[in-house]
Amino acid sequence: MLEERLYTVETPEHVDVAYDVAGIGSRFLAALIDHIIIAIVLSLSCVGLSLAASGLDLGLDEGLIIGLFGLGLYLSLCAYHIFFETLWNGQTPGKRLIGLRMVRVGGRPIGFVGSSVRNIIRLADFLPVLYGLGVMVMFIDKRSRRLGDIAAGCIAVRERQAATLESLSAPITTQTPVVPAARSITIPNLHVLKHEDYDVVHEYLRRSNSLTFEVRQRLARQLVDGLQQRLGYPIQIRDQTEAETFLRMIVAEYQALERLGRGSTAS
Repeated sequence: MLEERLYTVETPEHVDVAYDVAGIGSRFLAALIDHIIIAIVLSLSCVGLSLAASGLDLGLDEGLIIGLFGLGLYLSLCAYHIFFETLWNGQTPGKRLIGLRMVRVGGRPIGFVGSSVRNIIRLADFLPVLYGLGVMVMFIDKRSRRLGDIAAGCIAVRERQAATLESLSAPITTQTPVVPAARSITIPNLHVLKHEDYDVVHEYLRRSNSLTFEVRQRLARQLVDGLQQRLGYPIQIRDQTEAETFLRMIVAEYQALERLGRGSTAS
């Protein structure tokens, strides 16, 4: 089984979201489940068609029957995957059980067109037998894509919690204190920060425990980078602990600054 790798997508908010690229092993398991489901449905359909046609003498050539069966099998495979990948945003029953999803390059949903392209080219991947060409291409491609995936511009990724600045601003059920109140203002130029900057940092700290380590580390680093540009001076951060300590200071001292502003206005 190939080792799964990271695929990074930059969101419109200029936040990098990392996905785990699905390897051949996990994709094989998902495909196995899908093919078992398709086999069961086709078997039942064939039994029904045989019973319906048993009393009819259609006089069809054996070669024609085999050809029609192969065409029906191919069309059924395409229809199954296109239907579910469009309906479930890149997932089939097999992918959903294994925790995989097809996405377009850039992290966009695969959509009907993308799913149609990757599945119509499935016939080429199947050659010469049992996905021989498709598996060979997956071993060569660094993102384990088959020909249909490359043509459609999509990849298979493992499901994980996607974290963007938009998701950090969504409501949460638990409201727990994030930082102790600051007694003084020690961060220079703190007044240049906007309330939106504070909101994003505050929500990141609230949700940090629910994020994966990679996403948590990446978001903290990007928040610090953005804050140092806003404040106008470099901020020396060596690791994740120092990054989150600084972000907690930002929140605490910004709250203190707002209290001072409200106090001066009231007086």
